[in-house]
Amino acid sequence: MKTWFITGASRGFGGRIAQLALERGDNVVATARKPATVIERLGSHPNLLALPLDVTSEEQARAATARAFESFGRIDVLLNNAGFGLLGAVEEATAQEVEALYRTNVFGLLSVTRAALPYMRAQRSGRILNISSIGGYRGAAGFGVYSSTKFAVEGLSEALHAELEPLGIHVTVVEPGYFRTDFLDSSSLTVSSLRIDDYNDTAGAVRGRAGDLNHGQPGDPEKLAHVLVAFVDAPNPPVRLPLGSDTVNAIEAKHAADSAILAEWRHVSVSTDFAAAPVTV
Repeated sequence: MKTWFITGASRGFGGRIAQLALERGDNVVATARKPATVIERLGSHPNLLALPLDVTSEEQARAATARAFESFGRIDVLLNNAGFGLLGAVEEATAQEVEALYRTNVFGLLSVTRAALPYMRAQRSGRILNISSIGGYRGAAGFGVYSSTKFAVEGLSEALHAELEPLGIHVTVVEPGYFRTDFLDSSSLTVSSLRIDDYNDTAGAVRGRAGDLNHGQPGDPEKLAHVLVAFVDAPNPPVRLPLGSDTVNAIEAKHAADSAILAEWRHVSVSTDFAAAPVTV
């Protein structure tokens, strides 16, 4: 039996994973800004602890992790799932929109992780799953600011992986592509109110395609939930887990493009080192 601590557990990936974890007999600390929404989604269950948590509040993060430990004696899996998107060109995003996105997607993840780590370090075990995105591996027009938050999650996850693996704690950043959830609904995606005509062919075009794609995404969220619930038992988890054929295609395309850059510009890239000292015999 494992004890899960899940942020954003009232809907989307978080709700599905919480349900599967309960069905297999695990303990689940399911958090949301309004814990009543967790009960509405998951019902009553003896292994379920629904707690209020606004991830932007360090105080609430510390209180929620303390309650989890008091109730179940350990935290085995931290699933940092809470987050939302922002659609619009980088210039179109207001300072308030950017700050709100970073408070949840980056600073909120940091607050919850820092609150949970003392318990995981004490038990010398645990799994941390940080939900990133296809946009965390490559940026795209219309999702620049959102991608920047997920790039931050990727970098934090890689560093945490190196810092925590010697302590028996495994960190994986999860990179879903487009899955058929409510991510493109207004409940999860903010659209910049400012619109600049010069971006109509780039970020503006993405605005239109996002609406057409909504609820027609290729990824099956139920399959993702099953994969991640089974994944926490993997003996040697990787630092990143791409999910969805579109993510795999995007990663392969970026690798090819970066390889082409290196091939063309290698002589410039390596020219900035100090000259090698002559070898004397």
